[in-house]
Amino acid sequence: MQVSLGQIDHLAGVIRSRGEQQPRIGIILGSGLGRLADAVNKASLIPYQELPDWPTSTIVGHAGRLVIGELESQAVLVMQGRVHYYEGYSMAQVTLPVRVMQRLGIEILVVTNAAGAINPDYLPGDVMLITDHINLTGMAGLNPLIGPNLDEFGPRFPDMSQAYDRELSALARKAAAESGILLHEGVYVGLSGPSFETPADLRFLRVAGADAVGMSTVPEVTVACHGGTRVLGFSGISNKANLDGNTVTSHEEVLAAGQVLAPKIETILRGVLRQL
Repeated sequence: MQVSLGQIDHLAGVIRSRGEQQPRIGIILGSGLGRLADAVNKASLIPYQELPDWPTSTIVGHAGRLVIGELESQAVLVMQGRVHYYEGYSMAQVTLPVRVMQRLGIEILVVTNAAGAINPDYLPGDVMLITDHINLTGMAGLNPLIGPNLDEFGPRFPDMSQAYDRELSALARKAAAESGILLHEGVYVGLSGPSFETPADLRFLRVAGADAVGMSTVPEVTVACHGGTRVLGFSGISNKANLDGNTVTSHEEVLAAGQVLAPKIETILRGVLRQL
């Protein structure tokens, strides 16, 4: 299912009428990381169900609402929960919120996710700054830009050589260092899900150069780059690398890790916002 410019602009108009702020920064919160939205000041809350054509999350750990307000004196629009391709939505629907943010004039998109470790040095509760990604779903034909190009946003063939903004990444490194938080840096690989990876999958992805794996983020970043939006990305490591098949991964484990990860990501993100 494709989305039209008319749908995008209608949604942008509805959101604009409901919030008192003109957000400059968009933030997408992944599984178990929704507490950051509670820190937003002067907040206007919009449940996804009240937005026409807006995809609604069906996954535990995704509250499903927009929070528009201020964080560290910056006007922000926070997505408290996202949708995923595996929920039955098209890639165009999964990335519709990013298109709407672009029409709202958002300049910077911060993406967060809960991810499984592939790098054996990563431990549950660690944070990884995403420096690049592997678009495995896109390589398999599920790129969100397939279909007629939306010329109003960007070119037919967008460059992805610097998908994650280097200046924003530098601010994140500084914020983490000042707060004494260990910040790994690595490559995120996006799969479709919803099944977790086999040990053979993980060994293959490790050889391919991935450090963390998840089921989101890459489509959103692809669309953000197409529209010229600067991107900063974080993966919260929710479980150890299961390269030998001796551990069992569960969604409950992912949500539990979020209790440790959310304060770390919030601290780093606040530090970035203060520097902007």
